[in-house]
Amino acid sequence: MKDYGYNSRYLTQDGQPWFPVMGEIHYSRVPESEWLDRLRKMRSGGVDIVSSYVIWIHHEEREGCFDFDGSRNLRRFVECCRDCGLTFFLRIGPWSHAEVRHGGLPDWLLEKSFEPRSNDPEYFEHVRRFYQAIFREVEGLFCTDGGPIIGVQIENEYGHCGGLTGDAGEMHMRTLAHMARDIGFNVPYYTATGWGGAMTAGLLPVMGGYCEAPWDPRITVIEPSGNYIFTHERNDHSIGSDYGVNETLSFDPSKFPYLTAELGGGLQVTHRRRPVASGRDIGAMSLVKLGSGANLLGYYMYSGGTNPQGRHSTLHESKRVGDANDLPALSYDFRAPLREYGQLGEAYGEIKRLAIFLKDFGDALCEMETHLPESNPLFPDDTEHLRTAIRSNGRSGYIFVNNYQRRQAQASHPSAQLVVPTDDGEIKFPPIDIKDGDYFFFPFGLKIGAAMLKSALATPLCILNASKYVFYSDVDPCYTFEGDFDISNIITITRAQSLQAYKITLDQEYLIMTEGALTEDASGICFESNELLRFKVFPDFSTRPEAVEYVGKEGVFHIYEKQFGSCKPYFGIRIESDASQIKASCEARKAAALAGDILSAILPGAIYVIDCDMPQMDAIRSGEIENLRDIRLRIRYRGDRARLLVNGKVVTDDFWSGPVWEVALGRYHYPARIEIHIFPMLPKDEIYLEYQQEYMDGVACSIESVECEVRFETRLIRP
Repeated sequence: MKDYGYNSRYLTQDGQPWFPVMGEIHYSRVPESEWLDRLRKMRSGGVDIVSSYVIWIHHEEREGCFDFDGSRNLRRFVECCRDCGLTFFLRIGPWSHAEVRHGGLPDWLLEKSFEPRSNDPEYFEHVRRFYQAIFREVEGLFCTDGGPIIGVQIENEYGHCGGLTGDAGEMHMRTLAHMARDIGFNVPYYTATGWGGAMTAGLLPVMGGYCEAPWDPRITVIEPSGNYIFTHERNDHSIGSDYGVNETLSFDPSKFPYLTAELGGGLQVTHRRRPVASGRDIGAMSLVKLGSGANLLGYYMYSGGTNPQGRHSTLHESKRVGDANDLPALSYDFRAPLREYGQLGEAYGEIKRLAIFLKDFGDALCEMETHLPESNPLFPDDTEHLRTAIRSNGRSGYIFVNNYQRRQAQASHPSAQLVVPTDDGEIKFPPIDIKDGDYFFFPFGLKIGAAMLKSALATPLCILNASKYVFYSDVDPCYTFEGDFDISNIITITRAQSLQAYKITLDQEYLIMTEGALTEDASGICFESNELLRFKVFPDFSTRPEAVEYVGKEGVFHIYEKQFGSCKPYFGIRIESDASQIKASCEARKAAALAGDILSAILPGAIYVIDCDMPQMDAIRSGEIENLRDIRLRIRYRGDRARLLVNGKVVTDDFWSGPVWEVALGRYHYPARIEIHIFPMLPKDEIYLEYQQEYMDGVACSIESVECEVRFETRLIRP
């Protein structure tokens, strides 16, 4: 049983510095049958701690009737985390936000005579009953019992987005924390969200940061995010701007380690504001937090999902019920590292690359102080000055460089020379051209075996079998050593390859590069790919696997492939509406907009039917296609929003933001017929879009294309 703790600088595991990566997934937003796949992908992506809200309205929609079955089975989910080698962080609310109806508070609670989130004893009694229900589900699964649960978060954004402030707010948080401890939540970490002046009551504060603010009420381009500036300030002032608040911290940061629990792994669009987060947006922001001194990278969300169907109402955030924003009724894709159906998002490789590094180098990084040059810009709209940070113990460390600002061009810096001070004098790096959009970090004074890597224009990724050091760079790495070192023990890959890299342990440690997902379980490893699986591995497998074909060597890497036969089904698509329906839908939309509730217009402008009842689909449904993983529909449409129906039931939806809309058909058992309803968008709609909408005859309401992507899996048995 491991021992967990913390000091004012970092977390500890068995008394040693510990730099974990945490990722949020809401089990109640993911079908139970998909949990293991998501968790294995999270573990392969470098996640150490899984976090999740226990969303009250998902479990007690009707007063006194708790539901912990199916996708709401909290205990089974925590056991799955344990079985996947992951630790778990319970976020028990009672208020979650999480883009849920009433922030997760059940409707019946709001009908009581007391004020929710107040210090009313009756409110606390209802919370106690909820906490007790959670405890009954997870009893025996705490780390003190040998289980995976290492932490509990109390409330969310309390005193920042609702709730009490000052002494009353502190008392509220202390009361909830004492209540949880009294019930039996025995964990080493009790946390509270710390941004925006939220009440923390002496609990371990965790911070957040997003690359944009889809909750912002404006429908214009907003100011550039401060999360791309190296700074000692931990607060993201944009979080909670939909609640009209913007405060400083309520705790002394010198007394607590810099921990993040809510770095945006993507962005969930709202109806009014639809920014699109790219992988580079998330990668650069993560690097800046690392360079600014963070000693926990925690992501919200790491995995997207789908809102469960409510028994008495929809369960999404909606202005109609008094919430701050309008969200899709079902989809909670978030453009997260793992998307709504578990497909890899752009940010997955960016976060994985940092997580792999932290597994081998994070303990030393924890103890390194952050130093910011006086020449650093203070504000994100500065496009001219280079942004750098140094984390160092005086002898060794890393210099972080960020020349990336989301949706803003930065000046290039040709032949820039990076200089770092050490206890033994300055270290000067060779000149390097730093272009707009670059972000990276380089080591200095790094001990490698008996030698010391004085500097390099390359970034460390991992150590293989305690002897081989993997770096990535797109320029001449210029490794400069002091002492005796065999350069053949250095492996250099490109930045693009580093995004596809996985460090896997079988009979020894391997570096595998592949485009798709790669997961591990007790039996071996599993690849997910399209019709052609191709991967590179170093070193070569001790025994070459029979499931794939060896095709050659490239540098030190060995290449394997597997070709699957094409089984891509043909989908017939037809439109079942006409121009008169678009006109009627637009009129209904205008009337709804005048009434202040545009989403109350429920008449779609266009209805499309996709016929999937083909012989190939019969074979797919019956399981005759060997190694089939799933089939994804890739839908390109124009409009305000869309919903997809199977057997007449809406199963998912989408707010148009520009990129292709992906839907995995396996979840719906490869239906014979699919309907897609498109709702019109008009040029005067008060919606902020990053992608340019195209209108035909003054309206956008059509499907442009529907394609399918077949996904296969390949298993290699553990030697």
